[in-house]
Amino acid sequence: MKTKEIREIETKDLAEKISAEEQKLHQMKLNHAIAPLQNPSEIKMVRRDIARMKTELRQRELNK
Repeated sequence: MKTKEIREIETKDLAEKISAEEQKLHQMKLNHAIAPLQNPSEIKMVRRDIARMKTELRQRELNK
């Protein structure tokens, strides 16, 4: 997900999306421990998306 796309999401929806992505990341890590994923770099991409969303959420908190 691009930073530009993240900025367009409302704050409430962004918080929900972060929660959903964190659950997805946790599930991906469990699945990868049991049986290797086809594309393990997806874990890295999801982790970075979460970081981008959290950064945007924090910037919004500081700009209030």
